[in-house]
Amino acid sequence: MFYRLMKMIVAPLLRIFFRPWIEGEENIPAEGAAIIASNHLSFSDSFFFPALIKRRVTFIAKAEYFNTPGLKGRLTAAFFKGVGQLPVDRSGVRGAGEAAIRSAIAVLERGELFGVYPEGTRSPDGKLYRGKVGGLARVALATGAPVIPVAMIDTEKVQPPGQVIPSFGIRPGIRIGRPLDFSRYHGMENDRFILRSVTDEVMYEIMRLSGQEYVDIYATAAKRQITEDKKKADAERRAAAKAEKAEAAEAEKAEKAAEAEKAEKAAEAEKAEKAAEAEKTEKSAEPGTSEKPE
Repeated sequence: MFYRLMKMIVAPLLRIFFRPWIEGEENIPAEGAAIIASNHLSFSDSFFFPALIKRRVTFIAKAEYFNTPGLKGRLTAAFFKGVGQLPVDRSGVRGAGEAAIRSAIAVLERGELFGVYPEGTRSPDGKLYRGKVGGLARVALATGAPVIPVAMIDTEKVQPPGQVIPSFGIRPGIRIGRPLDFSRYHGMENDRFILRSVTDEVMYEIMRLSGQEYVDIYATAAKRQITEDKKKADAERRAAAKAEKAEAAEAEKAEKAAEAEKAEKAAEAEKAEKAAEAEKTEKSAEPGTSEKPE
C-alpha cells in the first residue's frame, strides 16, 4: 500500500520538480525475477529509481536506516519498510550477510526484482569503486536470475552526502543496460574467483553506462582515507594557524621591545640633555663667571 502511495505521490512530484530522464527501461523484463545492480551516488537514489520504473524493486538497505533514533529516524524507517526494503547489518555480525542473501533469494523466487548496490555504500566523491564480492554474485549464481546493470546519473548533485534538502535545477537520470547472463557459472557460487569475476563484469558495465572514473579499491576504504586526509588537513591547518599566531605574537613582542628600547634611548637622551642644561646653568651661576660692565 505504501509503495503504491509513493508511486502515486512521490513519482509525479519528482517528475515535476526534477524532470528526471530514463534510458533503457525496456531492458527491465515486464515480469519474472531479475537483479538490479546499480551504482550508488546519493540517498536520493532510493527515491528516483523505484519511482521511475514500472515494476516494484526491493533493495537491500543498511540496518541504520531502520534503527536510527529520533523523528527523522522513525520517518526514514517507515519509508524503507513501506517500500519493502531489506535491512542488512554491515557491522560484521556473524550471520547477517547470510540472512540478507537468503532474503534476496526469497524475493527472486517470488519472481520479483531485487536491487543491490555492489559498492556496498554511497560513493564519497562521485567515483565508481570496486564491487564487493558476496551478495550480488552469490545470489545471481544461486538463482540464475539475470543481472541488469544500472547507472544513476547526477543524483549526487541533487543531494550530496550530508545534505538533507535536495538541490533543485538539476536534472538527474537513469541509464539501464542490457541483462547480463551468468548461467554459465551456475553451481559455482562458492568459488571466490568466480564471484570476483562476476562482480567485476557487472562493475565494468556500470562504469560504461555511467561514465564514472573507476577506482579499484572499496568505497569504505576510500571513505576512511578521505576522512583521514581531512583530519590530517584540519590538523595541518590548525598547526599552521597556531604557528602564524605564535609568529604574530613574537613579532608583536619584538615590536614592543623595539619601541621600549627606543623609548628608553629617548628618555636617556632627554635625561642627558637636561643634565647638560643643568650643568650649564650651574656654571653660569658660579661667582666670576658673569660678564663685567665696561
